[in-house]
Amino acid sequence: MTATHKVDISLDPPVVAIDGCSSIPSLFWHRVTTNPERLVIREKDYGIWNEYTWADYGKNAKYAGLGLMSLGLKPGDVCSIAAEICKEWLFADLGVVCAGGITNGVYPTDVSNQVAYLVNDSGTRFYFAEDEEQLDKILEVRDDTPSLEKIIIFDMEGLRNFEDDMCISFEALLELGTAYETEHPDAWTTSIEASDAEDLLTLTYTSGTTGPPKGAMISHRNMLYMMITLQRVCGIFESDEQVGFLPLAHVAGRMFYTFATIEANSVINLVEDVETVTQDQQEIAPSVHFAVPRVWEKQYSTISIKLKEGTAFGRWAYDLALRIGSAGAVYRKAAKPVPLLLRGAVFAADQLVLKNIRRVLGINEARWLSTAAAPIAPELIDWYWSLGKPMYEVYGQTECTGIITANEPGKLKIGSVGLAAPDAEVVLSDESEVLLKSPGVIRGYWKQTEKTAETFKQGWLYTGDVGRIDEDGYIYVTDRIKDIIITAGGKNITPSEIENQLKFSPFISDAVVIGDKRPYLTCLVMIDLENVTKYAQDRNVPFTNYTSLCHTDAVQKLIWEEIEKVNQKFARVETIKKCRLIDQLLDPEDEELTPTMKLKRKVINEKYAGMIDEMY
Repeated sequence: MTATHKVDISLDPPVVAIDGCSSIPSLFWHRVTTNPERLVIREKDYGIWNEYTWADYGKNAKYAGLGLMSLGLKPGDVCSIAAEICKEWLFADLGVVCAGGITNGVYPTDVSNQVAYLVNDSGTRFYFAEDEEQLDKILEVRDDTPSLEKIIIFDMEGLRNFEDDMCISFEALLELGTAYETEHPDAWTTSIEASDAEDLLTLTYTSGTTGPPKGAMISHRNMLYMMITLQRVCGIFESDEQVGFLPLAHVAGRMFYTFATIEANSVINLVEDVETVTQDQQEIAPSVHFAVPRVWEKQYSTISIKLKEGTAFGRWAYDLALRIGSAGAVYRKAAKPVPLLLRGAVFAADQLVLKNIRRVLGINEARWLSTAAAPIAPELIDWYWSLGKPMYEVYGQTECTGIITANEPGKLKIGSVGLAAPDAEVVLSDESEVLLKSPGVIRGYWKQTEKTAETFKQGWLYTGDVGRIDEDGYIYVTDRIKDIIITAGGKNITPSEIENQLKFSPFISDAVVIGDKRPYLTCLVMIDLENVTKYAQDRNVPFTNYTSLCHTDAVQKLIWEEIEKVNQKFARVETIKKCRLIDQLLDPEDEELTPTMKLKRKVINEKYAGMIDEMY
């Protein structure tokens, strides 16, 4: 059974409540006190899945929060958390917000100067560091962060003999909380009861691709509305299990792993390492699964490469099974029964071929798959449907706390981002900019009144996205306004559509199409290291490192052939005439990439200006 939801938008501001709770602390503590022995968290550590109940969750959050109170935390104080996804992140997060504080997620890939900016901009007083690596970064800049008072360390491995007056372990924080409770037995419940829907819950900083990152101010009301919306459009039940691997500094990670789990009273399984996600999915067999497009693209690439290595019969069987699965998917997308004869063929294809592929990907037990956070090729969504798993594209932004449009069962148009969520409005400006309004739209950016005024006008969020709305109300997001290319010939081109098709190739990880005020289109390509390396090795192509791999004739030819395949799908003016490979192996710590491994268009254009000019 799911929670009982009540949303009243007749008031201003709207009243949003779940099970009678109008703040995150009150709902969280309601779950803890009514389901103490129910499993809520699993975490994989050294290959072993450890289990934690609501009582464990509540105890750790409580003493973390009380420990912060003992150190002087006041309502409205900001606490930053720099860690990979782990149970301590969850404990600290709920401890902070139940104690009246505001959490701010820091990507573990952020370098020290980025950390300093986030701490200073947010006015962080208390900083949680996962381990020695994260500790080193904050210690490097602490002299430049005057608001910082205390650093709490989750993992003390390698730090047992470390002493610093500013630093304590997470275990020591819990001990402080235990002692504080003895002296102030009512402090915890008093703090929870004092929480208000309009209080700030968290700061979530934007990627900063067009300037310094901005702290999106998400309130308890914003998040509660989003939890209800997620339940309405997706459906997460008590019996459901998710696999948690996305960073919790990202709004999607927090929404699905932290708050949806609290709303649905379901289970979250935290992976040990992002490199083991597929194996962990196979072990857990999640019933619902959200991921960003890059993850889905990588899964498709994995299967594509395996098929290339397989037998001719195996490839024939796969192609036949996929065609049959696709024919059945036509009916399932429309929520119509599959005809009897076709149903038999679909069953045979599923049992003999498709089920095995889903098991390899760890999605065989998934009731639904969902994708957002970046554009995705419609063909990729169709592929998952053909495998026998419904995939729904949704759309939203940090500034509206997550989802605001969604494809749903029986309400689906692949290529669109779906219909507006309940109690949400989506319209287009005269310039075709997508404008949003809902109880999820935030109040603005932390300490940035000018940026707030530019983005939020008369209750509407100006997204910066260009789109269209069809006759049935389905919304299509075509590109970012600032990314639209106007060629020297005056042709308007949306590069994301071309880039999505390029990323559909198993050999291309990402691409940036170039051509603004230019006579024709070109592109910069980031290759898929694993798949291209294997391609080269299988053909005895000599190379010594990533750079030399990118410069081999065989790889250059391979990537151009992939581009030519995509060119055939577009009009002549939209085709790529030349390309160059980015010959540096990038990771999220590099300025060219976002934490979710997307190329930053502006940075790429500036950093590789010379390479781009060579193509013209």
